[in-house]
Amino acid sequence: MHLELVVPALFPAQDLPPALLPASLPALELLLARGRRRAAVAADLETWLARAFGLAAPPGGAVPVPAGALTALAHGLDPGAHEWLRADPVHLRADRNRLLLVPSPAFALSTEEAQGLAGALAPLLAGKFVLHAVQPDQWCLRLEGAEASGIVAGAPIALAGADIDSHLPPMAWRRLFTEMQMALYEHPVNTARERRGVPVINSLWLWGAGKLPPAARGPWQSLNTNDGVGTGLARSAGIPHRAPGTGAAEWLARAPEDGRHLLVLDELRGAHAFEDIDALARRLQELEEHWLAPLLAALKAGRVGMLTIHVPEAAASFETVRADLRRFWRRRRPLATYRITPA
Repeated sequence: MHLELVVPALFPAQDLPPALLPASLPALELLLARGRRRAAVAADLETWLARAFGLAAPPGGAVPVPAGALTALAHGLDPGAHEWLRADPVHLRADRNRLLLVPSPAFALSTEEAQGLAGALAPLLAGKFVLHAVQPDQWCLRLEGAEASGIVAGAPIALAGADIDSHLPPMAWRRLFTEMQMALYEHPVNTARERRGVPVINSLWLWGAGKLPPAARGPWQSLNTNDGVGTGLARSAGIPHRAPGTGAAEWLARAPEDGRHLLVLDELRGAHAFEDIDALARRLQELEEHWLAPLLAALKAGRVGMLTIHVPEAAASFETVRADLRRFWRRRRPLATYRITPA
């Protein structure tokens, strides 16, 4: 079996003090040290998945990620020939002369709250758009005869804590953007959230424009992910898919003996985005204990034939087979020495 892990935000940012990371992550450090490093093209998770599943880029352009249509497909909707957008609920906060974005990983939003807010926006959107709150933190907007021209913003998690002025929708969308914000601001759900002292949902973040692409293709026999884009690509490619589960022991218990499988573990992205050092250290330790240590043991025992760790934004992959573990001269080094310089 060849198991491939996609672990966004695995490597720390350049300015993160090493002392704040876990002192030792032996399984991860061994796999990175003994594995064969392969160069790739730096990308966020969504773009990495789009490339991996064969979505084509226009001449001279980047790979488009029609996240709205793919997420709709992932949740059982028929994207048809319509254009779609992701329209994720977010909190926008003014900070001096900046407007900062707080995405959904920073706050809890219940299904009932999401449905109530989405329902309040329906009359405003009628005739041009249809809004689906397919998950509390993942909403999709179907365009009725319109085009999502000029919407080029990235996923909210990639813009967490950043000044979003240059990422706002083009002028043709500003009126709708403002009207949605006003409708959300006055909603009882937000009034109750404000009383509880939790972030209100005062805007939708529009990104991932496009139509459902032709059938995706991928080399894997299964995909495990909680990501809407990944699940949509798996459905398009006809690849069995499910959530990752609680850890490698559970995954291996139900996995076949052979084949090639892809598993997306993206819990680190939120901690990096919000510079939550305590959460980052905790999630790294959980990754080590629940996934990497058991998978290293399975590699040594021959249950896994090859283990690959993809780090999308680092433009690198690390491939390890059991024989590689004998390369004792490739000494382990702390995770803090694997760095990504901010763009």
